[in-house]
Amino acid sequence: MLEMNWVKDAKMENRLTVVICTHDRAELLVRTLASLDAARRPSEMEVDVLVVANACTDDTPERVAAYRDGRTGGLPLRYCEEPQVGKSHALNRAIDMVEAGFLLFVDDDHRVDAGYLEAVVDGIRRFPGVRMFCGQVVPDWRGDEPVWVHAQDRYRIYPLPVPHFELGEEEHFLDDDSRIPGGGNLAIHVDVFQKVGGFSTELGPKGHDLAGSEDSDLVLRAMAAGEKVRYLPDMLQYHYVDLERLRLSYLMRKAYQRSRTLVRVRGGANGVPRYLWKKLALYGVNALFSLRGDRRRFYLVRLASVGGEIAGFREAQRA
Repeated sequence: MLEMNWVKDAKMENRLTVVICTHDRAELLVRTLASLDAARRPSEMEVDVLVVANACTDDTPERVAAYRDGRTGGLPLRYCEEPQVGKSHALNRAIDMVEAGFLLFVDDDHRVDAGYLEAVVDGIRRFPGVRMFCGQVVPDWRGDEPVWVHAQDRYRIYPLPVPHFELGEEEHFLDDDSRIPGGGNLAIHVDVFQKVGGFSTELGPKGHDLAGSEDSDLVLRAMAAGEKVRYLPDMLQYHYVDLERLRLSYLMRKAYQRSRTLVRVRGGANGVPRYLWKKLALYGVNALFSLRGDRRRFYLVRLASVGGEIAGFREAQRA
């Protein structure tokens, strides 16, 4: 087992703490750690890695210990456990453990680009008053995924259940019309959390369920409080492609949960809009009478998404 030996130091402003919250994904976690060790290290700042194991029941502690002890010259690696199930609990545990500098959030099924750390430091250096940065997350395609995932016609499935966040190749500040980044590739200064609080424990995945939006909620709260978010396209991560997520049943469950939680985050206490019931009926009819597989898949996923929106509005109204 690993021992937690985290020393708090309020003077450690020139530090990046890479936070990885994990739940029963030991093999993918080691892959993520290896990519961080392989990334080029910036000379301007020190970098640490903090792994927070969230109610893990697999061999995560042993795998992390074996990885740490079996390498030479890797990044300083710390480990702790958060027994309360829920990614938000693990994220908030990490926030409580870091007193200064930036926290860099990396999911346990990501790998970082070789220039990832350099890109973050470059952004911090060029924008000293900015305390939040986001970057690209692209699928880590291997070539064994089904052909339909790359389709660009009217029946393409978007967004795919493989997280994909791109805002172009030009860096810029996010505005009210921008897509909200997910938490898998955010850099946030500790002062932001002192200002707006941590991640909502009412949102986010618990174990490997399909809930989410704890990250979008935090970004929206920070922006509403006056924080600027700078998009850095070179701040690049690759998301592992799990072929199980490309099955129709998963596509529908994910579409439902994504829409439900986003409505909750953005608010919707005035009841279910009438147009959603019309869309629900339209997608249902089209799914029922579609003979082509691509059309049926498209309409079933849209049907699940609208169902999630309706559920989100109902939950928001009851809240």
